[in-house]
Amino acid sequence: MHSTHLLLEEPIRMVSILEPSKPSFFPAMTKIVGTLGPKSRSVEVITACLKAGMSVARFDFSWGDVDYHQETLENLKASIKSTKKLCAVMLDTVGPELQVVNKSEKAISLVADRHVVLTPDQEQEASSDLLPINFIGLSKSVKPGDTIFIGQYLFTGSETTSIWLEVAELKGDDVVCIIKNSATLAGSLFTLHISQIHIDLPTLTEADKNVISTWGVRNKIDFLSLSYTRHAEDVRKAREFLSKLGDLHQTQIFAKIENIEGLTHFDEILQEADGIILSRGNLGVDLPPEKVFLFQKAAVYKCNMAGKPAVITRVVDSMTDNLRPTRAEATDVANAILDGSDAILLGAETLRGLYPVETISTVGRICYEAEKVYNQDLYFKKTVKYVGEPMTHLESIASSAVRAAIKVKASVIICFTSSGRAARLIAKYRPTMPVLSVVIPQLKTNQLRWSFSGAFEARQSLIVRGLFPMLADPRHPAETTSTTNESVLKVALDHVKASGLVMPHDRVVVCQKVGDDSVVKIIELED
Repeated sequence: MHSTHLLLEEPIRMVSILEPSKPSFFPAMTKIVGTLGPKSRSVEVITACLKAGMSVARFDFSWGDVDYHQETLENLKASIKSTKKLCAVMLDTVGPELQVVNKSEKAISLVADRHVVLTPDQEQEASSDLLPINFIGLSKSVKPGDTIFIGQYLFTGSETTSIWLEVAELKGDDVVCIIKNSATLAGSLFTLHISQIHIDLPTLTEADKNVISTWGVRNKIDFLSLSYTRHAEDVRKAREFLSKLGDLHQTQIFAKIENIEGLTHFDEILQEADGIILSRGNLGVDLPPEKVFLFQKAAVYKCNMAGKPAVITRVVDSMTDNLRPTRAEATDVANAILDGSDAILLGAETLRGLYPVETISTVGRICYEAEKVYNQDLYFKKTVKYVGEPMTHLESIASSAVRAAIKVKASVIICFTSSGRAARLIAKYRPTMPVLSVVIPQLKTNQLRWSFSGAFEARQSLIVRGLFPMLADPRHPAETTSTTNESVLKVALDHVKASGLVMPHDRVVVCQKVGDDSVVKIIELED
């Protein structure tokens, strides 16, 4: 049941573009991260989000307390149980985020060319002339002429709801600014962003550590989204912190690149992190608009070559309030996929948007269409050339499995793995067919109790493009006799047959270990 793969570089009948896509068990290879919040925290809506294609649920601790997020997570667990669809959990830290404090929650109207004072005195009432902020060192960090951006959390980018300020004067701890555009700030929380200025605050704050060591440990989070990652040392410190928290030593760290500092140290950060999130909202403020696309393409390429997931944010902002994306947004999503992105992260669109389920579904359909014209052959050659020779043993097996699958037009690649590394390496070469990662649990002990590994590894593949996990029976070890391997393979094949992913006479490529040997084999299904 190998899908027809088109190339934009080849002549195609324009009318064929209008042909409806065939329904598929896997709606898209690209993964979708949904942020759960006020509009998307009920069991009914979360269930619909999972069915629409959400594979990672993001919990943003910039707002809401632990109890609020725990209630949402319990609803997620109920939805996972009823839909039988796996979903990973991502905890997003607050980090050194500067905020305007508006205790009264009254709308604040600011008029262009007037002055407004930013003060660290949070006891003051927010008004059109005075904005209290949560950072006492602002006057020491900025100078006259610097640009400050203020907007509702998860920037809309709209000139009617976001404010551009220019620093005019420093008065003690206060900063006097000229308002550059008229706008109205509504709500209790506004983020403050200073273009290309270093803020002397820790990346992992004490509040973040408290949330991770309580809520994170209790719920065994799969991913930590490390906001405002600026240096590789930020990732190392976060990993050291997680290593002391029991099961969280397995939690993967995704470095969130949000400003010039993160861009400058990108290569070192990528080496340390398990994946990268390109936070285009903040980057769009810090970078000149004409440079944003260039950084996105360069960063995604580097992630692809390193075999680490690249996640793109802020793609369909308009769907926060509208049922359809703009033409530019739809094209933006497709281009992110053609660039090689692993996942699309939806923030405001699902957190407080009016159409969370429709947004996930729409983004999934755009991803699916873009994947059909992705030039896998060119990408494969580029990746092999980048890796060079001699390849490592595992890299050689992974690339060979993908090459074989492409040549025989296999419907699926099945990979047996314990750590998930082999399956991720196969996915790195972007095969045109799904990769079923059969995770074989391993028995482990901490001297006090025995437990099985595997659940973390299975869920963590839910953010990797083209990778779909299946947790095997723990009684079948990953490296064992051919008889046991055949029984696990039968279960995996039954799974893909039941999903309609393969049909009689389809070919399947299997990658597994038999004793000390790594084996890639091609099997043809019978009637």
